[in-house]
Amino acid sequence: MTEYPNILHKNLVSLSPRQTANPTIVLLTPGIYNSAYFEHTTLARLMGVELVEGRDLVVDNHRVFMKTTAGLQQVDVIYRRVDDDFLDPLVFNPDSMLGVAGIMSAYRKGNVAIVNAIGNGVADDKAIYTYVPAMIRYYLNEEPILKNVPTHQLNDPDERQYVFANMNKMVVKKTNESGGYGMLMGHTATEEEIARYQVEILKDPRQYIAQPIISLSSAPCYMNGKLQPRRVDLRPYALCGPEGIQIVPGGLTRVALREGSLVVNSSQGGGSKDTWVLAG
Repeated sequence: MTEYPNILHKNLVSLSPRQTANPTIVLLTPGIYNSAYFEHTTLARLMGVELVEGRDLVVDNHRVFMKTTAGLQQVDVIYRRVDDDFLDPLVFNPDSMLGVAGIMSAYRKGNVAIVNAIGNGVADDKAIYTYVPAMIRYYLNEEPILKNVPTHQLNDPDERQYVFANMNKMVVKKTNESGGYGMLMGHTATEEEIARYQVEILKDPRQYIAQPIISLSSAPCYMNGKLQPRRVDLRPYALCGPEGIQIVPGGLTRVALREGSLVVNSSQGGGSKDTWVLAG
């Protein structure tokens, strides 16, 4: 993954709205209590950019500035790791203490580039997942190379009936949640938990999908003084920049640190492992 920060930094430089050889780039983090804070600090360090929180930035005359000991420094590109709802209290959640008041006005005026763009979370909506093969056929006019995990839309009565009958073999997820929240692992849930979850589904079926439980690969981890198997998955990265779409060599190997768990999300007690590419 050593190439990832370099490629990412190059792409961020290309997005600067000012014509300057050394644009000011910052990584905006929610802070130390975020489960991915270690990732934010590592990326900022490897890219050689400033790691900032909302309180480190200020907007003046539709431009974003970073507070420094030498005074205000204009920011050109923000790699944001703050959710849309908390980015600007003047536009989104008025109670947010994580974002920057007025940042959206600077963005609309074209005075700062924000990556990831506001609203791109629609692609993270799990309800869209089932349509990915059709999207590939429509937009690229080709067949998907990798198969989708079978995904059931619980807004469909027939799909919902099938899932309810096989819930002990399913993982059910809320479409608008991330980080492993709002999820039911059917094979470990009690009958009472399944029944309660079904009641919640019936209140708003559109907010849920279901997939068969996939047995993730395992890797040895050094836990409590000995090697033990833990489930892992690999998250690859594709970056879109001036040289087109680049697939970054390697990826992020996420690991479920709890024994027997299939949940690798860092917010649910998961971690990460070094990823080694031994051959091209």
